[in-house]
Amino acid sequence: MAQPAQDFPTRRAAEAPPPARTEDSHLEVAVPDLRLVARSEHLDRFETLESVRAPSATRVLAGLILFALIVVAAALVFTPWVQTSVGMGRVTALDPDERLQEITVLVGGRINRWFVRDGSRVSAGDPIVEIVDIDPRLVERLQAERGAVAGKYMAARTAAEIAEIDTQRQRELFDEGLSSRREFELARIKYEELQAKEAQALAELNAVDVKLSRQSTQLVIAPRDGAIVSVQAGDKATLVRSGQVVATLAPSDVDLAAEVYVSGLDAPLIEPGHKIRLEFEGWPAVQFSGWPAVAVGTFGGIVASVDPSVSPNGRFRILVKEDPDDPWPDERYLRLGSQVKGWVLLNTVPLGYELWRQLNRFPPLPDAVAKPEAAAQKP
Repeated sequence: MAQPAQDFPTRRAAEAPPPARTEDSHLEVAVPDLRLVARSEHLDRFETLESVRAPSATRVLAGLILFALIVVAAALVFTPWVQTSVGMGRVTALDPDERLQEITVLVGGRINRWFVRDGSRVSAGDPIVEIVDIDPRLVERLQAERGAVAGKYMAARTAAEIAEIDTQRQRELFDEGLSSRREFELARIKYEELQAKEAQALAELNAVDVKLSRQSTQLVIAPRDGAIVSVQAGDKATLVRSGQVVATLAPSDVDLAAEVYVSGLDAPLIEPGHKIRLEFEGWPAVQFSGWPAVAVGTFGGIVASVDPSVSPNGRFRILVKEDPDDPWPDERYLRLGSQVKGWVLLNTVPLGYELWRQLNRFPPLPDAVAKPEAAAQKP
């Protein structure tokens, strides 16, 4: 074991490179290369190390990874991405008169007869339910009361007309000196008193007419064409009060719209006129957020309005109308209240910026920043 230890320096010296020459001197100075000496030392002591080489598959894999990194970096910089604001909502009507309507009763009473059921089609003016008063003879009593009050009014009116004639006659006699001022003034006072009684009788007559008209309005009718969604009251034994909802009507032939609720982070950047892609419930669709042109099964819309205040659910409502260039499904398939998902199309930015924005929870890029040249050209 001592012999290899003594030969090791000798062999290392023998394998050292030849001495280097200098131009200014003919002396040879030996400058050993420590890297070659160390490598030779390791290779001599570990014979397996010399045979180890990097496999060709590893070199190919490293090249592929480098190429992929270059491609990804280029894609992040040069690939365009359309920023979107996503929200959920439902189908509604653009005109408030065409939305779901709750039909109420004007006066309280008892349900006497139903003319419709769930799903019934009705036209404007068709009866829906008849309400009767708890007192079955109330209408007769009101009619009798009206007759009495009407007679009282006619008597007061006749008396006022006669008093008016008497007042005019007393004025003429007073002007001619044939009657005293006191008689003229008494006739005038009597005429004014009879006028007050006539007005009081007319007010009583109007009050009775209002009661009768309320009884006549106990027949609830449909305000417009549509379908009865639900009947929300019971049978003949059910009592209803004034203003109670008895049925819900879904109008027909309406201008459909969609109300979509978006985050408050994106709401300030959404304005009327922005394009939006909609996915309706029951319609299979594939939507690519950044590339709306390749979406399948979605429909186009235009933002009609943005609510200035937050909704009770903590999000902002936007009202979307149909895009004439991309019509929506027929009303038979797209019904009021159906669920809808919308993607509001905002600005086009590089893909890398959009990933960075999403990771940092920043709002989308405003128009003034996304298009500085266009903004600078505005007067």
